[in-house]
Amino acid sequence: MRDTILYGDCLKTLDTLKSHISIGICDKPRMCVTSPPYYGLRDYGGEGNQIGQEDTPEENIQNHVNKFRSVRNCLSDDGTLWVNIGDSYYNYRPGKGQSYPKQSVSKTKQDLPDKCNKRGNKLDGLKEKDLIGIPWMFAFAMRDDGWYLRQDIIWHKPNPMPESVKDRCTKSHEHIFLFSKNKKYYYDNEAIKEPVKQDWGTRDRTKGKYHNIGSGLSPHSGLSKSYDRKNKRDVWSVTNKPYKGSHFAVFPPDLIEPCILAGSREGDLILDPFIGSGTTAMVSKKHNRHYIGCELHEEYQELIQQRVPDQKVVQNGLTELIDTL
Repeated sequence: MRDTILYGDCLKTLDTLKSHISIGICDKPRMCVTSPPYYGLRDYGGEGNQIGQEDTPEENIQNHVNKFRSVRNCLSDDGTLWVNIGDSYYNYRPGKGQSYPKQSVSKTKQDLPDKCNKRGNKLDGLKEKDLIGIPWMFAFAMRDDGWYLRQDIIWHKPNPMPESVKDRCTKSHEHIFLFSKNKKYYYDNEAIKEPVKQDWGTRDRTKGKYHNIGSGLSPHSGLSKSYDRKNKRDVWSVTNKPYKGSHFAVFPPDLIEPCILAGSREGDLILDPFIGSGTTAMVSKKHNRHYIGCELHEEYQELIQQRVPDQKVVQNGLTELIDTL
């Protein structure tokens, strides 16, 4: 099963996917790249408990851990997980609770209703205006659950959303955590190396010491050698790009492209359990990979179809798919 979107509850879909991997109906994904809903940011509509709308940050983190445990059970033994996750500020006011806008699903545009969800509960240990620290709470909880926490990558946004705050800096970064299923995992360093500046010159060794011929280089071990590419750094400057669709939070393709190139080979299967508007599917196909995605809202089907025309659609998990095999 490849190039397929599974509509339904993420946890149930992943558990069903695992069972069908075990009997050979589905391949194991080489990697997973995703961005789950942020805590306390928006109400995406729908019934039941939404990720991001839990009563406490701890409940939110536990929901993430449970779902990504199911992801780990689906991945190949050398698989990796790349997660983009943002932080939140605590904004409790007695009698008003905590509020955030509601995101509705529309075929043509974003609609922000007049009413916002309200939380009336006060969270222990947090003061009004505190930065909650969701990304690192998440990273440590995932490590405790058995994942190898390999790297924290900073997504620097040259064009961040404007903020009206006057008592702190404007937020212009988010985190991408790289986790691995095991100690040894697939990672193609060469696929995402960066070009070296033209005036960096060469490195030479003289009298036991290393110095630069040219400008801009720092000492480095090794014999005289010319360098035109370097290991990719852990701060990625990626501009937010608008997308004329109904999904509020759209993954920039340039952000997940290096994840897919480093974490998979051509022909591999890429998993995104929160595929949303289909960016992971689009980038996977661009680089000759296959994808499988999960999405709660079937209303996004038309939106994804515009970006990835050849998708297969399965509602309510894999039951309908098995009948066609």
